[in-house]
Amino acid sequence: MHDLAQNIMNNLIPFFDLFILALNIFSIVVLIWGVIMAGIDFLKSERTDRNRVVMARQNNFIKSFLGSYILLSLEILIAADIIESIIKPTFQDILKLAILVVIRTVISYFLHKEIEDALKDKENETEEKKKL
Repeated sequence: MHDLAQNIMNNLIPFFDLFILALNIFSIVVLIWGVIMAGIDFLKSERTDRNRVVMARQNNFIKSFLGSYILLSLEILIAADIIESIIKPTFQDILKLAILVVIRTVISYFLHKEIEDALKDKENETEEKKKL
């Protein structure tokens, strides 16, 4: 029975390797897409004629937007690394996975704070416009 399970796993490893590669490529695509979208938003923001405070708020919002794509890309990488750690458990893979999880957690924490601040700024800006 153990040999059957080992044979099945050995036959599935090439499929999982391809799947891991696909996840890594998808992670890069998500990251590049986020950079492109944030770059477009930044260029649009810079072309408008507004005061510097409003532009700084807009840039913070764009930075949070980009951060969400970076976070999504990291999540995809973590999924790929978890699969790789399951099929080929090495100390290096487990260490890499642990480091990625710590980085993702730190980025997620600060990104969440930045998004909350950006939303509060947007709400304050909307309330100020309503008062005028």
